[in-house]
Amino acid sequence: MDFYDLISKRYSVRAYKPYRVEEEKINIILNAARLAPSASNRQPFKIILIHTQGKEDELFTIFQRKWVTLAPLVICVCGLASEAWVRNDSKKYLDVDAAIVMDYMILAATDLGLGTCFIAAFDTISARKVLLLPDDVDPILFTPLGYPDDLPGIKERKKLDDLVRYEHW
Repeated sequence: MDFYDLISKRYSVRAYKPYRVEEEKINIILNAARLAPSASNRQPFKIILIHTQGKEDELFTIFQRKWVTLAPLVICVCGLASEAWVRNDSKKYLDVDAAIVMDYMILAATDLGLGTCFIAAFDTISARKVLLLPDDVDPILFTPLGYPDDLPGIKERKKLDDLVRYEHW
């Protein structure tokens, strides 16, 4: 698929079919995460793949949105702060690295006909408890993963001129 077709096709899926996601597709998506760039190539992340069946109630404590648990899988990108690169002005790049990893997985999923939804609004205390995360591992982002059971809406985006400042050198 052409890159611009891919990024145009991606949308936040909020309804999922109960179909199992093939292991081959899961591996392609996880490998996309492995190939994602990270600051100083540190790869300060861990990915947790959660099968939702039988865990709906626990996952609901994290999200409070039933549609998230309708997907057969949920992926969590966790950050390892001790391994992340820090710029000389103390700017930490852990969240940036996690966002890039998640974006690569979301785009790979879209290319494979799967749906996702970038989720940063979740209960971190419940996430830590449900996922049994040690203190040095931080849940940063989630996405459900499955076959879409809805249609994309109209994407409203700002005009390019509202987002870009053009400098003339």
